[in-house]
Amino acid sequence: MQDLSHQLSPDTPVYPGDPSVRLRPHASHAADGYRVTDIGVGSHAGTHVDAPSHVLEDGDPLSAFPVSRFRLDAELVDLRPLDAGATVSPAALEAADPAPDGEALVLRTGWDVHWGTGEYHDHPSLSPEAAAWCADRGYDVALDCASPDPFGSTDLTAHRALSGANRLIFENLRLADADLPTRFRLHAYPPSFVGVDGSPVRVVAEERAPVVTE
Repeated sequence: MQDLSHQLSPDTPVYPGDPSVRLRPHASHAADGYRVTDIGVGSHAGTHVDAPSHVLEDGDPLSAFPVSRFRLDAELVDLRPLDAGATVSPAALEAADPAPDGEALVLRTGWDVHWGTGEYHDHPSLSPEAAAWCADRGYDVALDCASPDPFGSTDLTAHRALSGANRLIFENLRLADADLPTRFRLHAYPPSFVGVDGSPVRVVAEERAPVVTE
């Protein structure tokens, strides 16, 4: 199994204006005989999942999705190399020939090498048509950058296309040093919050057992 998540700490980069990660001592061994940490984190910190309610006023929160929706048959789509601000087209996704029975596309843009730097904001994004292509085929989308939309986008067209089809979006995956097969099992379980628009997740890739035929 491979961990595809960025670690969470007070140094974790967050989207400008979002809450920083907070880890504060609440009780200590010296003072209390045990240790408790006061954890504060925004719903879109680090490697996380977006629920439709993130961008749609009437969209479903994470708690509306059964736990099975966070265990996905995933397919890796390697889009590298991509330039800063590049736009991914439907043709680029079609060229990967993803299996129609897959549940999620994991888009490797190569941009996670810039995690923690100013260049990370210049990430590639999905064209509105590419987002609609994924939504129409029932794919959830995971990617190694901050958003399927360009940085600073106000209309969030790709988010809205995917969320309008009740698709989940997994952002800020760590793929640069991952040795992944084309198809694998993706586990990305959020804590069981009620009514939230997103949550950090521990994203883990697991090799799928081979299909035995007689």
